[in-house]
Amino acid sequence: MVWENQTFNSIFILLGIFNHSPTHTFLFSLVLGIFSVAFMENIAMVLLICVDKQLHTPMYFLLSQLSLMDLMLICTTLPKMAFSYLSGKKSISLPGCGTQIFFYVSLLGAECFLLAVMAYDRYVAICHPLRYTILMNPKLCVFMTVASWTLGSLDGIIVLAAVLSFSYCGSLEIHHFFCDVAALLPLSCTETSAFERLLFICCVLMLILPVSVIILSYSRVLRTVIHMGSGESRRKAFTTCSSHLSVVGLYYGAAMFMYMRPTSKHTPDQDKMVSAFYTILTPMLNPLIYSLRNKEVFRALQKVLKKRKLI
Repeated sequence: MVWENQTFNSIFILLGIFNHSPTHTFLFSLVLGIFSVAFMENIAMVLLICVDKQLHTPMYFLLSQLSLMDLMLICTTLPKMAFSYLSGKKSISLPGCGTQIFFYVSLLGAECFLLAVMAYDRYVAICHPLRYTILMNPKLCVFMTVASWTLGSLDGIIVLAAVLSFSYCGSLEIHHFFCDVAALLPLSCTETSAFERLLFICCVLMLILPVSVIILSYSRVLRTVIHMGSGESRRKAFTTCSSHLSVVGLYYGAAMFMYMRPTSKHTPDQDKMVSAFYTILTPMLNPLIYSLRNKEVFRALQKVLKKRKLI
């Protein structure tokens, strides 16, 4: 019991990604600027989809959930990193570390499944347009969204339970800017090979299965688009689907590289750079990819801005 209490009260040190050299100070300012842009973009997307009735469709409801997940993801990691850098207080308790891990893993998992749901939505819209309102009715859309959040949370609970069950000793310095599972495992005194196998299985379920749904959906979408008679219909379908595929490529590429390699292949600097990409850049790029290439979103934004000018 004494050892368990000592482990639970362990204080870790987040070494971070920046030092206080002029170059790193500039990079930190740049990251803080990207965080601010991503924060405002995703809030704007969620609010815009909520207030504009023309965007109350399954596609945009799913997009609002993606923005909400991205918003929560950047708020899970970046504020703590900024506070540690500015204050010099790099310590984080095991419960605090566990909280970060739970939300981080849960949101990554939920986004994996949501992107698969979004691919299915585009498949139904393009391949079965006359049955779209039946196959993607509001109840089913909400159910699949709730299922995405739930499955992601279950993954987070499994990982959190394992992390809190380990004993930690020796150097408690985490070579990362947030509590990532891969960075925490080397600090454990407990044998973690069984957990690493479990983590790999979870990654297969959370990444490979949704990717399979996405590939199957878009292979059928591509076949349907090729046989479309109207050039305008083909252009619109390609524009919508290419936006989604851009997001999928950015997200899954980084996530697979990060979590589907053996722990022995991980290096701290490499992990920090890849993590920074999909926890900072991807949440900023997602709204830009969808809004800049989507006339309906752009039109809704113009409408809101005109109303504010009139007021």
